Amino acid sequence: MITVRVLVRLKPGILDVQGAAVKRALGGLGFADLEDLRIGKVVDLAIDANGEEHARARVDEMCRKLLANPILEDYTIEVVGDLAAPRSGR
Repeated sequence: MITVRVLVRLKPGILDVQGAAVKRALGGLGFADLEDLRIGKVVDLAIDANGEEHARARVDEMCRKLLANPILEDYTIEVVGDLAAPRSGR
């Protein structure tokens, strides 16, 4: 089992409405020093593949077909360690 993380972001120049709304809200909370903010998405996958290269190829195909809109979004694929490890927001 290979664990893969896909980061999907809007391409440069594409208006990020959600990011603009969050930036305004943060400004209202006193974070006026914020220069820019863009929102993306993270997709974590566990895939049964014969090696990292095969896993990357399969996930790339998934991105092109469903996980990302290639007209509006860019994506990066990375092989990661244990996705179940606890994370802290601090």
